[in-house]
Amino acid sequence: MSTTPATVPDVTGPAAHRAVRYAKFTIGYNVIEGIIAISAGAVAGAVSLIGFGIDSGIEVAAAVVVLVRLLAEIKGGEPDEAKERRALKFIALTFFALAAYVTVEGIRDLFGGEKPDTSLVGIVLTGVSIVIMPWLARAKRKAGLEMNSRLVVADAAETKLCAWLSVSTFAGLLAFAFFGWTWLDPVAGFVIAAFAIMEGKEAWEGELVCDDGCEDDDKPAASGEASSCSDGCK
Repeated sequence: MSTTPATVPDVTGPAAHRAVRYAKFTIGYNVIEGIIAISAGAVAGAVSLIGFGIDSGIEVAAAVVVLVRLLAEIKGGEPDEAKERRALKFIALTFFALAAYVTVEGIRDLFGGEKPDTSLVGIVLTGVSIVIMPWLARAKRKAGLEMNSRLVVADAAETKLCAWLSVSTFAGLLAFAFFGWTWLDPVAGFVIAAFAIMEGKEAWEGELVCDDGCEDDDKPAASGEASSCSDGCK
């Protein structure tokens, strides 16, 4: 049975305001994380770390979409779902472009024999993210369940995915530092590509803007009943 909330979100309680703070924190943290990761990855020539940083930038864009809708709901306004869906489709295309980039670069490095440098900055950064991202995902999910918001619960799932991405990147960087296996960096890049495709698919289907009007995946709409969501919502 799905645990995703299906009732109208409560945007008047403290959980909604916590959700706003978590969204703002997500934006701020990922901006810093992305800048550091891309810079450190460029210095070390590490494809996986550059991809990790680009993913952080994309996560910022997705978090902005979530924050704008949350604030609109709290203020009693009607969110412009058409604009949100267009924004998420753009974000999805960016995810797919990221997947293509790290895949092509990973294959080139894998067969070209290029050797990245060990990045202590990258190891520390992804290690910190392994601690922060799971906590943030749990906090978002708790707030989303308390306020019955599919939007916030979906955003929490996105953050949880970022946590796993941090783990894979950290493991690749650490293993390369200890064992010097040159194939670890492109392989970690391939893992990032897989995550990017998953996140891009979710963004393209508009999951972050499917809120109280969407049917649960395991509860199909009654015969003849029209869904209030479009563009891929179930």
